[in-house]
Amino acid sequence: MDTLTQTHLVTLRNLLAYRLRDLRAELAGETAASRPAADLSPEVRDRKDIASNDQSATIGDAEATRDAKELSAVEAALQRLDENRYGNCMDCGESIPLQRLLVQPAAERCAGCQSAFEMAAHRRGER
Repeated sequence: MDTLTQTHLVTLRNLLAYRLRDLRAELAGETAASRPAADLSPEVRDRKDIASNDQSATIGDAEATRDAKELSAVEAALQRLDENRYGNCMDCGESIPLQRLLVQPAAERCAGCQSAFEMAAHRRGER
């Protein structure tokens, strides 16, 4: 973390705080949108309508899961910042380059360790 200045840390904290706010708003919207609305229309629904609604619900669930995972990662990054542990790879301990953190402020690993982590997860059949 030697390469990160206080200015960098403030910038990264702001990026994380903005993303945290956005994710919370998105999740609140997804929760409200996922509530079943009473079907008041007198139309007859066919299989295509049902399939389309099911597909939309599946996509909505996947988006909510993705957003919840990212929210956890952002919260963890903010906690690491508060504990002065931010910016070091959790696997190898080396500093995560500033350019990576600017693009992915919640990154826990350097690019090399993240690739290895993802390959191992893929081999185990995880997503």
